[in-house]
Amino acid sequence: MSRGDDACHGSARQRTMAGLALPAHKPEGRAFSYEERHTMADTAKPKSGSARSSGSKRRSRKDTSHDLSKENKDTLLDYYRRMLYIRRFEERTSQAYTQARIGGYCHLNLGEEATVVGLMSALRETDYLFTNYRDHGYAIEKGMDPKRVMAELYGRVDGVAKGWGGSMHMYDTETRLLGGYGIVGGQLPLATGAAMAVTYKGGDEVVMCQMGDGTTNIGAWHESLNIAKLWNLPVVFVVINNFTGMGTTVERSSAEPDLYKRGSAFRIEGERVDGRDVLAVRDTTTKLVERARKEQTPFLLEAWSQRMKGHSVVDPAKYRTQEQVEEARADENDPIAIFDAKLTKAGILTDEIRDEIAASIKESVAEAADFAENSPHPDVSTLFDYTYATPVPNESRRMPADPVFAE
Repeated sequence: MSRGDDACHGSARQRTMAGLALPAHKPEGRAFSYEERHTMADTAKPKSGSARSSGSKRRSRKDTSHDLSKENKDTLLDYYRRMLYIRRFEERTSQAYTQARIGGYCHLNLGEEATVVGLMSALRETDYLFTNYRDHGYAIEKGMDPKRVMAELYGRVDGVAKGWGGSMHMYDTETRLLGGYGIVGGQLPLATGAAMAVTYKGGDEVVMCQMGDGTTNIGAWHESLNIAKLWNLPVVFVVINNFTGMGTTVERSSAEPDLYKRGSAFRIEGERVDGRDVLAVRDTTTKLVERARKEQTPFLLEAWSQRMKGHSVVDPAKYRTQEQVEEARADENDPIAIFDAKLTKAGILTDEIRDEIAASIKESVAEAADFAENSPHPDVSTLFDYTYATPVPNESRRMPADPVFAE
């Protein structure tokens, strides 16, 4: 079972015995706000004496607004369209899941649209990407056909992995997205190995490795970052911090909740970015990616944003208070609403343009769903075709109803 965005679990008694029990809320019962938990800045480098993000000291909010007059209008509208496309695609995915069109585990990028678009805008087509299981938006942004992504979700032969991967395992060598991984942290050693291969071959590609906040607590995190720095590999580790690993807050699972600092044990420079701001994510990521490319050394980026729904489609998120749910879905934390307001204020996004974009996306997402619905299911005879990359002697191809021993 997938553990979640990635959580370190344990009973309350175990946490208390280990000296890790921390109050989830203020004594008066009010949940910590965003500003109390995290620095509101497009980037945040370690500063001596800075407050922890556990809410012990309120931090001032920095103005991270960009001068949109210096940006290309068409580029800004393209970012808006791409962010909205991911939102509508994921909403349609959720609908299809409740209709039993999609099976297995399914994790959505709702609330992360600015982060996804900003990260992918910083990569070249030749750069590599490894993700965790929350990978639909990344697959589309890396260049996969949304129709084939939806078909993969449906488990159909026209999917990017011929229907055998499903939601958590998007993969396409052509676009260089080398997998979504259901095992928490499973992508880190592989991404590090890919970066080593790039260095060995003398290439100029960069590897991006995306993960959830709880991944920073597992062994593969420490092993991969250590090797990446020891061997000076061009990899950017990106932690998507939505404050909750499945149902466990970062403050309860991490002794250092400022996750961008957690690379310091390996002398890896880290930065934090406001994941609700697509331009801040793009600019900060571009800087780190290009430094990794030029300097041949790893970097760590923490992008924070709210998770608008539960950990997965079937998670009711009962561990959240109503106030926390409302905070997560408020316009002030919705990356699309934030960007919409900025573009509207700048006179770039008009009602007419907004309606045209919305109508076009609605039609495109509907086409993707129709494509998936009409794609055939994989034939049962192909069940074992991709178990191994090359033929293996004595490989078992016994079907569930077949006898254990051949007659």
